[in-house]
Amino acid sequence: MRPEELVRDHTVYSCVMGSHAFGLATDSSDTDRRGVFLAPTPLFWSFEKPPTHVEGPLDEQFSWELERFCELALRANPNILECLHSPLVERIDDTGRELLALRGAFLSRQAYTTFTRYALGQRKKLDADVRTHGAPRWKHAMHLLRLLHSCRDLLRTGTLTIDVGEAREDLLAVKRGEVPWPEVERRMTALGEQAETAAAHSPLPAEPDRAAVEDFLFRVRRRSAASV
Repeated sequence: MRPEELVRDHTVYSCVMGSHAFGLATDSSDTDRRGVFLAPTPLFWSFEKPPTHVEGPLDEQFSWELERFCELALRANPNILECLHSPLVERIDDTGRELLALRGAFLSRQAYTTFTRYALGQRKKLDADVRTHGAPRWKHAMHLLRLLHSCRDLLRTGTLTIDVGEAREDLLAVKRGEVPWPEVERRMTALGEQAETAAAHSPLPAEPDRAAVEDFLFRVRRRSAASV
């Protein structure tokens, strides 16, 4: 089975991500699509296994096989967790609805480590831009602030909300380069400190619920095998 057929015929969940999902879209924003497909169980019985992910077939489209998606979500991968909470769902079936019903099982205080590690990597890139070009890539600075906001609020509330809401105009001002870099740095540092404080008192569990996710995957694979 060709990779594009897996996406076309076996997608269980797909959504729009990026600026449109974050509430930061402008007229020039691309439409980023992310999805999850369920490779039929018999494909795993041959020597050549199905792919763990597929790029395309549309522009700006990327999909993961269900098991790989769940593995990354259990590790609190920021991009994966945000996919599960997109307000812009384009396609979903019964398996996809089961996956979304499990969103809480993936959330844990591990998010502090993974979000912070990702943010640190992005901050280093921004600092390198400032040293080399005298200014950061403002769009990337905006999205880093957004991520830090999201991390802090997740740890505070136990709920992941990716739409920036009332912060939209402040963040877009950063994207336009209207906020001085020292002020952007100050905001990033403050958000990081607030996230660290929130992590110590977060209502989130220390670990994700791996047992619930494994049970879900087992049931889905068994149903797929039985349908052959």
